[in-house]
Amino acid sequence: MTIDFIPDPSLYPFESRWFDSSRGRVHYIDEGDGPPILFCHGNPTWSFLYRDIIVALRDRFRCIAPDYLGFGLSERPAGFGYKIDEHARIVGEFVDHLGLDGFVTMGQDWGGPVGMAVAVERADRVRGVVLGNTWFWPTDVLTTKIFSRVMSSPPMQYAILKRNFFVEQLIPAGTARRLSPAVLEHYRAVQPNAEARKGVAEMPKQILAARPLLERLSREVPAKLGSKPALFVWGMKDFAFRPGPSLPHMRAAFPDHVLVELPSAKHFIQEDAPDEIAAAILDRFS
Repeated sequence: MTIDFIPDPSLYPFESRWFDSSRGRVHYIDEGDGPPILFCHGNPTWSFLYRDIIVALRDRFRCIAPDYLGFGLSERPAGFGYKIDEHARIVGEFVDHLGLDGFVTMGQDWGGPVGMAVAVERADRVRGVVLGNTWFWPTDVLTTKIFSRVMSSPPMQYAILKRNFFVEQLIPAGTARRLSPAVLEHYRAVQPNAEARKGVAEMPKQILAARPLLERLSREVPAKLGSKPALFVWGMKDFAFRPGPSLPHMRAAFPDHVLVELPSAKHFIQEDAPDEIAAAILDRFS
């Protein structure tokens, strides 16, 4: 299925572009000139999440942000499984299609594992890494495992698919600043019905189900990308990716790192601290 929604150009001042991947039509934005940055979103968001960061950076960087299949304005193709390794394969096709070289990759939430899976396969073309409130190893945090199991249960799958639970409840809970009705509508409108939300419903299952991929990334990210310059932008009020358990993994994988703490930001750091994130990227990679 396709999504019939036109973003408000005052909120999302970008030209929509399309890539016909091997599994379906991918929507993306490609703004500005300069060194390329690939922005990878998480659940239940889309390229809209990065809008303020892209506006701040597009004078100095080429800013590229795809919507995964099943998210944003991208297609919901029949027979697609929406598993993390499948998303990574499609984003990898997209990166190769654009011929990106010398690119920085940024990932938050599931954008971390997706971006890292793409990057380890193309390490010679990666210039640097930006990670925030994410991970790329099998989770050993009990609350995260419980979250995955609860969200995978029939009642919560019903809530996600029929009541848009992730957009209606978890986005407001995961942002420190109150989002405007217009901004929330841009998350809601691209998930109009249960069929459109299959990708959102699959991702919490993948926290445990994607263990083989995460085990591989826990080895390959330090081995293949560990020498790259890294930037960590961390929302310190995030309950999902608390700095205590998360940052030691990050520091160990990337010795050449800069950490920028976002003291009041929660999970959706791009909504809570876009200016600080853009400034940190400029400092580190311009």
